[in-house]
Amino acid sequence: MPMQAQLDRRAAVAALLKDRKDMLVVSGLGSPTYDLHSVGDHDGNFYLWGAMGGAALIGLGLAQAQPGKRVLALTGDGEQLMGLGGLATIGVARPRNLDIVVIDNQHFGETGMQASHTGRGVDLTAIAAACGFAAVGTARTLEAVQRLAAQIAEPSDGPRLFVVKVLAENPPRSLPSRDAVFIKNRFRAHLGFAAA
Repeated sequence: MPMQAQLDRRAAVAALLKDRKDMLVVSGLGSPTYDLHSVGDHDGNFYLWGAMGGAALIGLGLAQAQPGKRVLALTGDGEQLMGLGGLATIGVARPRNLDIVVIDNQHFGETGMQASHTGRGVDLTAIAAACGFAAVGTARTLEAVQRLAAQIAEPSDGPRLFVVKVLAENPPRSLPSRDAVFIKNRFRAHLGFAAA
């Protein structure tokens, strides 16, 4: 059975994004979006209110469209488990500017905290490695997350996936705008495009 995590998810996300610079961040449905917003709203945040399982693939499309920028897909274990096939697509596409960080509480937090597959031994880093990712890793301490943040800031030869093991708890929600048109237009403006 995997070792239990002791890391606070909000502290981990804050450490991960402390020096984000111009990184673009796509956050998955539910808790990853609340976590991202809790550390500060940003024009370079693209919050997903739907598209369960799609954060990593939206990150791929963004990385391909913006090859000069670092792109982070911030997702949860439940969402990434739903989008396992996307890891194969990302591995084949091999974007050099895409990182996926899975905030893993080993539970389905949005539907009642049922145990997820990662709590039963499924290793997302092993799956990503088998898909040809350039680097994978797991962080269980704040110091490890800080090292991970420094690694993400560095160039890569291909996509990377990192799992951050956190406590199974639901902190209060930090809700960004749910206005999809506003989020889209703000993000486009941040990239220098006109609203559409």
